[in-house]
Amino acid sequence: QVQLEESGGGLVQAGGSLRLSCAASGHTDSTYAMGWFRQAPGKERDFVAAITTTNTYYQHSVKGRFTISRDNTKNAVYLQMNSLKPEDTAVYYCAKKAYLSGSYYSDKNYNYWGQGTQVTVSS
Repeated sequence: QVQLEESGGGLVQAGGSLRLSCAASGHTDSTYAMGWFRQAPGKERDFVAAITTTNTYYQHSVKGRFTISRDNTKNAVYLQMNSLKPEDTAVYYCAKKAYLSGSYYSDKNYNYWGQGTQVTVSS
């Protein structure tokens, strides 16, 4: 089993920055991709970014503003969010795949999830 715990959410003004962290514990394996998803009130959970051993993937609306990174020595993944907009307001979830197959963009392909951390961007 893998446990994921997010931190770093909060309230920030539009144009500001936040850095989310996700700490993994348990049976961790850096072979498999990790990702960030978000869910705004009344909306479905959406892909934000993912990272493998060699590549990164981003939702179009965050490309150039958000950066995903990982530190395998700490079993951690990060999401640096710059130039935040009110539409970025959501609960952000860290997730981890347990298999190499399957799209990085679909939450159905991730096997482990954190509890989420709230990000609120005021206008």
